[in-house]
Amino acid sequence: MGNREDLFAAAKRCLLEKGYDRSSVRDIASAAGVNMAAIGYHYGSREKLLNQALFALLDEWGDTMGRAIDPDVGLVGMWENLLGQFADNHALWLASVELFLQAQRRPDLRDQLAQGTREGRRGMAAILENTPEDEVPERAVRTVGMVQMALMSGLMIQCLSDPDSAPTAAEVLEGLRALVALAEK
Repeated sequence: MGNREDLFAAAKRCLLEKGYDRSSVRDIASAAGVNMAAIGYHYGSREKLLNQALFALLDEWGDTMGRAIDPDVGLVGMWENLLGQFADNHALWLASVELFLQAQRRPDLRDQLAQGTREGRRGMAAILENTPEDEVPERAVRTVGMVQMALMSGLMIQCLSDPDSAPTAAEVLEGLRALVALAEK
């Protein structure tokens, strides 16, 4: 690998080990075995490198998530898989929350994050409806995909903030059923 690739790999490691805010230029350069100036030369800034690295980690995780959201295992199995992913990838989720916070102050990053969210909604709807992404109706993206992402985000925050009392898959489904029953009254 060259310096650019070494920096990219090091940034991904630093994000998972230290988080977004605590990954310094020195940390990344040391982990890559290069001079600190190489970050500016190859990526322009620490933030641009970390953003690219974090989006790459989230894309890689998306492939894993696609396997976790397997309609063949049923809803209980799907939520068990998702909750397991939150526990197994704690550092990635923490870094993604930091990304959301960073995006609130940076319009360029917010736009990139918004695009990823739109793609995520479409992907969720495609998986849950067992339909190719390019064939998912926009209504399903705005309903099934959006609600699934909202549930996942909320559960991820709960798992990060209080892992000892995070909901189980059975509790998630019981809560969803209760909400549907309340909505039908």
